[in-house]
Amino acid sequence: MTDAHPQGLVPSPSAPGGPPGSPSGGLPAPWQPAVPVGVPGLRGTRSDLRSALLTVLALAAAGLVAGGLWIWLAPRADYRVTASGVEPVGPAPSAELFMADDGVFVVVLAGLGLLAGTAVWLHRRRRGALTLTALAAGMLAAGVVAWLLGEWAGPGPTDAELAAVGTTVTTALSLGATAALAVGPFVAVLTYLVATALTSRDDLGRAEEEPASGPLRPPLPPVPPPVSRA
Repeated sequence: MTDAHPQGLVPSPSAPGGPPGSPSGGLPAPWQPAVPVGVPGLRGTRSDLRSALLTVLALAAAGLVAGGLWIWLAPRADYRVTASGVEPVGPAPSAELFMADDGVFVVVLAGLGLLAGTAVWLHRRRRGALTLTALAAGMLAAGVVAWLLGEWAGPGPTDAELAAVGTTVTTALSLGATAALAVGPFVAVLTYLVATALTSRDDLGRAEEEPASGPLRPPLPPVPPPVSRA
């Protein structure tokens, strides 16, 4: 009685490679790269969340710079306290002076939103809805920080100063329309969405992280064929 398979052609169940039913036994090739598993669209969500939190914090800190620019650029007027009231020092200020604070604030936040939207879009590894949400939230936080800093650094005259004749006082730095806080998020999100519309790829050109892999192991040697018995 001879073996049904010629020597050397016996299927090896442990031989690597080949589809099921082939002489290789249906095992995947040992050198084939691993395919990342998980729910499509949710891979890297934990890393995206960490990046989103950092984005919000960074933009909130940038609000300090925006507030400093607002304090520096916003026009203010000086008045001298007299027995009959207050008189402007120098030419009488324009009636539009008190609206200029809001205008400067809007311009500063719009510029910051343009820079923030561009910078966040260039961070290709974290493009997505979560990053866009963090961009809007961070710009809103930046506006609030800039507003509070400006009003803290540019307070108006106190009642005691207005009662002291001969004292020179300066008008307060204030934001008349709080709706100006929406300018920064609007410009930043608009910049991000325009960049998204100009991208033809469905994944927004996002650079996926390469899965961490351990040292490669060489394939196992094939199992010798069984010895046939007559």
